[in-house]
Amino acid sequence: MSKAWPMVALSDVAKPVVRPIQVIPGQTYRTIGVKWWGEGAYERQTIDGAQTAAKVLSLVKKDDLIINKIWVRHGSTAVATEAVNGCAASNEFPTFRLDPEKTTPRWLHWLTKTRDFWAKCDHLSMGTSGKNRIKPERFLTIEIPLPPLEEQRRIVAKVETLAAKIEEATRLRQEIGAEATALLKAEMRRTFASNSSWQQVPLENVCAAIIDNLHSNPKYAEDGVPCIRSPDVGWGTLNLQSALKTSEKEFQHRTARGEPQLDDIVLVREGGGTGKAAIVAKGQRFSLGQRVMMIRPNKSAVLPQFFLYQLLSPVIYDEQIVPLSKGSASPHLNIGALRRFTFRLPELPIQERIVRHLDDLSARLGESRQHQAESAAEVGALLPAILDRAFKGEL
Repeated sequence: MSKAWPMVALSDVAKPVVRPIQVIPGQTYRTIGVKWWGEGAYERQTIDGAQTAAKVLSLVKKDDLIINKIWVRHGSTAVATEAVNGCAASNEFPTFRLDPEKTTPRWLHWLTKTRDFWAKCDHLSMGTSGKNRIKPERFLTIEIPLPPLEEQRRIVAKVETLAAKIEEATRLRQEIGAEATALLKAEMRRTFASNSSWQQVPLENVCAAIIDNLHSNPKYAEDGVPCIRSPDVGWGTLNLQSALKTSEKEFQHRTARGEPQLDDIVLVREGGGTGKAAIVAKGQRFSLGQRVMMIRPNKSAVLPQFFLYQLLSPVIYDEQIVPLSKGSASPHLNIGALRRFTFRLPELPIQERIVRHLDDLSARLGESRQHQAESAAEVGALLPAILDRAFKGEL
């Protein structure tokens, strides 16, 4: 911390403010929320006065400092932007008006995004009653660095210039990732486009088995065997580490229709992830939760990896799965329809060549994505480092 900067309590620059709004059934109110880890305040929803037990809410204005009393220990603090100006806050969201003669809203905006500030909030929340709700007066004891206004403005301007460059770098990396995905998708479309020499058969003709889940809620346990849900299914691979667990007895119950085998395909058949599919790798042992099903390719007719690539390609996903999901708040893939999907079936040597080609392309794009992820992590670490230096007076 710069020795020339005084440390002052927040109470020196921020005062509690309540702008009461009477809650009347039949009238609407824009409500506010505050995200964790300095991600800002946002408009949650518009409610009717009859939807809340509160008799009075408080009007939030642009440049107010606002906190969530429960989650302030997780960085749930923000300076209100124009987007939430005029929202109504319950007493769970205390607001404070900043003294314009002592500080600028942007100084507090960036300060509330620092790990040091979150740590102070967390420390003051420990041991408090009511699920760690922090009292406003306790929050206001947090000490912050307070250089002169002109110095605050200079540092904020520098931080925002650097933050804009980081945001641009992040955007470019996202565009590169999207282009890589589009490239693979375009190549899969070209590969599986209709070919007069290929058979076109119902998908069930190349399946040894189609196994649905039990359509019942699994009985989860602290430890045991993974039970796959839709979030655990990626585009090609399963993530058993993220899966919830069941007991061995529940596993046996849920695999009564068939235990997953090497090269089976797990397919999401309901919800926002409908159409995601992944292949079962060697040694993976799990049961099916709700919203997923399993397909066992007939290996005498089709290579499992060829089956997976075609299932994820535009000729099935875009042209046959997506149309069934349009207009539905909860997309649902009917097994009867799945059985009738058109499947392109070349001879096995052609399948092998296609799998080698798409494996090679996927591997190269995977390396690119890995480099992008590593680069993104480095870029993501820049802003916290910049803020740390800024509020130590080193910027």
